[in-house]
Amino acid sequence: MNSVVQKPWGSFEILHSGKKFLVKKIFVKPGGILSLQSHEHRSEHWIVAEGEAEVTVDNQVTNLNENENIFIPKGSIHRMANRKDRDLVIIEMWYGDNLDENDIKRYEDIYERI
Repeated sequence: MNSVVQKPWGSFEILHSGKKFLVKKIFVKPGGILSLQSHEHRSEHWIVAEGEAEVTVDNQVTNLNENENIFIPKGSIHRMANRKDRDLVIIEMWYGDNLDENDIKRYEDIYERI
C-alpha cells in the first residue's frame, strides 16, 4: 500500500515507479497553490483527473479541465494552482535520470518553503 504524503497545499501518493519514471496522484485542496519551481533532471506530464487546474509554464497560464493534459519540459519554470472551490486531482508522471524530490528549485512559494 502506498503512503500519502501531506503538503500545505494538499497531498500526493506515489502510484508506481520504474528506472526512469515515477507516477503520482496529486490532490490539491481548494485554494492550494504549489510552488513556482523548475527541475534540472526531469520533465513532467500532468493529466487532470478531477477538477480544474490553473497551470503556469514559463509565464504562460493555461486552465486545464478534466481529461486534459500538459507537458512540462525539463528546466521550465512552472506551477499548479486550484482556484476553484472543489478538489483537484492530477495524475503526474515524472520522466528523467534523477527522480528525486530534491530536484526542485523554488522561485516563489506562498507557504514560505524557499
